[in-house]
Amino acid sequence: MKIDIHTHILPPEIPKFKNKFGYGGFVELAKASPCAAKMMWDDGRFFRDIESNCWDPQKRIEEANQNKVDVQVLSTVPVMFNYGIKGKDNYEVSRFLNDHIAEVVSKNPKRFVGLGTLPMQDPSLAIRELHRCIKDLKMAGVQIGSHINRWNLESQELFPIFEAAEKLGAAIFIHPWEMMGAEGMPKYWLPWLVGMPAEMALAICSLIFGGVFQRLPSLRVAFAHGGGAFPVTVGRIEQGFLVRPDLCAIDNNINPRDYLGRFWVDSLVHDPLALKFCLQVFGEDKIAMGSDYPFPLGESKPGSLIESIDELSPSIKQKLLGNNALNWLGLTKERF
Repeated sequence: MKIDIHTHILPPEIPKFKNKFGYGGFVELAKASPCAAKMMWDDGRFFRDIESNCWDPQKRIEEANQNKVDVQVLSTVPVMFNYGIKGKDNYEVSRFLNDHIAEVVSKNPKRFVGLGTLPMQDPSLAIRELHRCIKDLKMAGVQIGSHINRWNLESQELFPIFEAAEKLGAAIFIHPWEMMGAEGMPKYWLPWLVGMPAEMALAICSLIFGGVFQRLPSLRVAFAHGGGAFPVTVGRIEQGFLVRPDLCAIDNNINPRDYLGRFWVDSLVHDPLALKFCLQVFGEDKIAMGSDYPFPLGESKPGSLIESIDELSPSIKQKLLGNNALNWLGLTKERF
């Protein structure tokens, strides 16, 4: 069984929220043809070209069948987090996006699992929508960003959201967005190549050093892109904790390395040596297949990197391809 935990979807039509709310900063879709569209900022700036597999469930199923993927976990495109707008307005946008994902899943429950998005800039509304996602829309969890505007993930304002997620049994998928230092990397697509891995290390360190994992031991969190820069810098992170506890251990005095095996990462590392190293760092039970479908920086044939490593036994490959995803999502094979 192959489960892809890292795929993104959009509704086929997006309302003109600029007109609705009276200010800008929203993404719109400009259809170029029945099979292609442009994601545009509402001030006319271009963001990204997409194809119909980004909004058409049947096209997604066709391509999943071609790649022998049994289940896709659906989450919105991170630019749709909308953390920079008013919280009450993002509550409405989030409900629109979540209703769409829930509808897609309801029509194809054997092929899709839904993750919601939350108005994280307003924690009380985020918790309200989290409850709706899990209780009413029957989603498995939510996707959030690697930071929320000026809040890193250990910020006390955000803790009640994580606490509610643990109580609800909701899985959390953390994805990089608005990459640090992007203004200093205008060329070569460096925010995506350098900034995204750094954002993942930021998110993991924030939850470890901030004591969120310690206070919420049952919280199920997965990080995109193999944990980014974290696995290759965990030794440096531990050394900082050991030699400067006055700076690193101010909120949690437990060695960061002790948290390895407490959270999941996806397999999207693009290199067999990197995946083998991640297996040594995180363990064979904490890596789940993720492709970043349907975007070009993802894995064009989901699961091919895992399947290409001959040293991995069939049982370990099955963990990475499907079983670990089920454990993170809190689901069983019988669901499909």
